[in-house]
Amino acid sequence: MATSELDTPRDDTAAAAEVTSAGGASRAPRGTSSSATGTRPARQTRSARTRAVDEAASEAFHHAEANADGAGRENRHDVKGETKRVRRAPSPARSAEREQSRVTEQPGFVLHSYPYRETSLIIDVLTRDHGRIALVAKGAKRPHSALRGVLQTFQPLSLAWLGKGELRTLTKAEWVGGLRPLEGDALLSGFYLNELLVKFCARDDPHDKLFQHYLTTLHHLAHGEPAGIILRAFERVLLRETGYAVAFDRCTQTRGKVTADRRYVFHPDWGVRPARGDEPSEWPVVIGQTLLDMEQDDYSRAQTVQQSKLLMRFLLNHHLGGVPLNTRQILLDLQKL
Repeated sequence: MATSELDTPRDDTAAAAEVTSAGGASRAPRGTSSSATGTRPARQTRSARTRAVDEAASEAFHHAEANADGAGRENRHDVKGETKRVRRAPSPARSAEREQSRVTEQPGFVLHSYPYRETSLIIDVLTRDHGRIALVAKGAKRPHSALRGVLQTFQPLSLAWLGKGELRTLTKAEWVGGLRPLEGDALLSGFYLNELLVKFCARDDPHDKLFQHYLTTLHHLAHGEPAGIILRAFERVLLRETGYAVAFDRCTQTRGKVTADRRYVFHPDWGVRPARGDEPSEWPVVIGQTLLDMEQDDYSRAQTVQQSKLLMRFLLNHHLGGVPLNTRQILLDLQKL
């Protein structure tokens, strides 16, 4: 009996091979070896496609992430730049405060200087409008510094500085000129004046009259005028301008005028009173004529010169609390040579 092709039984292996070769959509029967067909199983094919899709998606994701990071860095750079610009821009209040702390073209004299760190100096200066102040002269000790030959004592200077604290920064110093250099005994007298100013003048306490008298005193000393007379006049102005002055021509007890031929003592806190003989031994006794001459700055009498020297030394020592002056000790040592 003839049979049709459809009725012909087919083995499982051939059917599996035919289905696989037709499109790979059907799954091979369990127990069938993949080596019999020579092709990769359907599960393996789907895994490869999945990996390809995953790799493409991952690449696209990383590309998008890289673009986002680049944009973020640019934004952060812009923000940082804006922040830096804001920090660099000073506020109007700070600018105004800085301008107020800047001083230019101020007449002054160097009273004393001492080393500061390796290349700088701290200078104690007397100025006309700001009194005695301390300035840092940066780099003044360097060999080629423009300040090295300018910051000299007893020379009029034009100063500029910046700052408002106790220690300010020197920004400019120019030699004004017009004053002879001090030499010999006049030089020692000049150092004596500077030491008195350092000890009696408080910082930032201007004394324009004292400043002008200091300039006049240096001028007289430079021209060889008698140091004793010049120094007594300066000492009186110093005590008066710093708040220690008492009249020499009036008796504090009687309120009467001093008599020329009478003997007097000067109480360091109360002023002139008649000598009674019970005063401390260190109090100098002077005649009335000396006191009258000192009130008028008249030192033409030899007795006035001698007694005024003892009296002013006593008063200065009292107001200094007994602390000796270095320059006076140097003068005493020189006299012993």
